[in-house]
Amino acid sequence: MIDTVLFDLDGTLLPMDNDVFTKGYFQALAAALAPCGLEAKPLIDAVWRGTAAMVKNDGTRLNREAFWQTFESVMPGWKPEYRARTDAFYRVDFNAAKRFTGENPLARPLIDALKQDGLHLILATNPLFPKDGVETRLRWIGLSAADFELVTTYENMHYCKPNPRYFTEILAMTGKDAAQCLMVGNNMDEDGAAATAAGIRTLIVTDCLINETCTPLSTYPNTTFADLYRAIRAQIS
Repeated sequence: MIDTVLFDLDGTLLPMDNDVFTKGYFQALAAALAPCGLEAKPLIDAVWRGTAAMVKNDGTRLNREAFWQTFESVMPGWKPEYRARTDAFYRVDFNAAKRFTGENPLARPLIDALKQDGLHLILATNPLFPKDGVETRLRWIGLSAADFELVTTYENMHYCKPNPRYFTEILAMTGKDAAQCLMVGNNMDEDGAAATAAGIRTLIVTDCLINETCTPLSTYPNTTFADLYRAIRAQIS
């Protein structure tokens, strides 16, 4: 019986066009680090290299370590003391990227209703960001890390989507069986195929659908966010 719901964040709880958001986020990050004398293009290239290292992580190190070891090895002019500035960015200046996302007044009522139903909730956002960056994005839709029993971040995970081991790591951390869980996301590959490969049932939210492999939408149960509560109840009943 399903008693746990895993939620993706970007494009699911938090509406966004991924490309628009990423471009705006990188602009804000480059502006925050410009006083250090770091140029935007090599900075963004190094962030992408670090991100790729996290996506390819084989579980032998935390995603945070995969990112920083790669980033610092390729970023010209980088000094270890600049990490404090990046930490501050995700707590404060990252808020500038909010304008590159949408509003979702339905997120808070949905989470409250599911908690009232006695369900366990996990924020299964791709762990490419530090905890502060995840909490900042949650605040944009009226939520917080306290609304979830587990929030995946680059500090506590050894894998990323679309690796199915990302989901099996969540199961190990929470003591859940795959049959107890439902994954709610907007990405047919990272949420749909990867969770399914880990044995977790998937529900796709179509408002900001990502389907790079052109997988038939009928492959997974799907819904709009407006009907998400009813769709979740139908899956767990």
